[in-house]
This record gives sequence, C-alpha cells and structure tokens, in this order.
Amino acid sequence: MIDEVDQIVSAWRRERPDLDVAPLEVLSRVSRLAAVLDERRADAFVEHGLQAHEFDVLAALRRSGDPFELTAGELCALTHVTSGTMTSRLDRLSARKFVTRHNDPSDGRLVRVRLTSTGRRRIDAAFSALLDTERDLLGALPDAKRAELVDALRDLLLAANTPAVT
Repeated sequence: MIDEVDQIVSAWRRERPDLDVAPLEVLSRVSRLAAVLDERRADAFVEHGLQAHEFDVLAALRRSGDPFELTAGELCALTHVTSGTMTSRLDRLSARKFVTRHNDPSDGRLVRVRLTSTGRRRIDAAFSALLDTERDLLGALPDAKRAELVDALRDLLLAANTPAVT
C-alpha cells in the first residue's frame, strides 16, 4: 500500500536524483499526521465547548493535582505562551467560571489560578473524549508497533529539542 507521501517522495527522486529525500518519508508523514490529530482534537474539544488553548490551560491545572492550582507564570511556561496571552485566556476562562484567580498570600506579585469544580468537570469530560479519539486512531497499530513508535518518536523529539553543537 502506498500513500501520498510515497508519491511525493517518488516524484522528488525522479526530479532531483541528486538529493537524498529520505527525511520526507518520516517528517512529511509526521506533519500530515499532526494536521489530522489537530483536527480530531479540535473536534473533541468543541464537543465540550472548549478551544485547544483553553484545553491546554485547564489540563495543566488538572494535572497539577489537588488543589489544582498554579501561578499564572507557571501556566505560561507549561503552555508556551506569553503573560499577555495567558491573561487573555484566563480572563475568558474566569468569565466562564472554569478558573478563579487570586493573589499569592506570600508574594503579592504572583497571581494564583485555581481550577473550579465546573472547570474540572469540563476538562475531565473533554480529556475522556480526547483519549477516545486518539485510541481510535492508534487502534490501527498493533501493540508492538505502537511501542516501537513511542520509542522512536521520543528519541526524535529529544533530538529535536537538543541544541546543535557547532
């Protein structure tokens, strides 16, 4: 069986035999799979009235454990956004009663964000839907291949995040 990436790689090999296009065989598939995954995730989140960035914030709070509270700065770091972007997200999540904010009692400069019971119910339902969607997608792979893929993708991600030595 061939897919569209096989066709693209074949065409490039024909047109540019002087280049090693082997990276496309992996990374073009990863890119296309990421797009499919983003779409499926968005659908799972929409079912629960969330956007992906809202899910990210609520999920970070939920994973933090009881009392499901982090500083705004910690949320920025965990979700890879600026403080201005986080403020906007927290404003919307607060308005929907998914989170509350308060000053840190020991350091008034810090804002602490806490997941509400409403927010917890919402993130728990959305996370369950996400896992169902992702389990369905991964069902195409036997367990042994899935384990190999986990290891290979971990290695690739670690390599991608390691600074190049020059």
